[in-house]
Amino acid sequence: QVQLVESGGGLVQPGGSLRLSCAASGSIGSFNSMTWHRQAPGKQRDLVATITRSGSTTYADSMKGRFTISRENAENTVYLQMNSLTPEDTAVYYCSALRNSGIRYWGQGTQVTVSS
Repeated sequence: QVQLVESGGGLVQPGGSLRLSCAASGSIGSFNSMTWHRQAPGKQRDLVATITRSGSTTYADSMKGRFTISRENAENTVYLQMNSLTPEDTAVYYCSALRNSGIRYWGQGTQVTVSS
């Protein structure tokens, strides 16, 4: 059973930065891609950023230039560096991992709150 554990969330002031981590129980190289999502209260879960097995990255338009997704295969961990945070970035951030079969695994989420 694949387990994904997110960490690094917390309270940050507007304009601040956070780095989220997603640690997988197995080799992240076994996944087709890994993705960060977020869900604000009362809203749908949205895609934030994806990194493929080959290292290609894609971002939601509102995150381009502010967020960076990266991976450390040796640590089986994917990161999300978030800069210039605004209150609109407040959400629960989730990590997911996608197999070639189409099965997607999810972490439990980590809360990010941007507030002064």
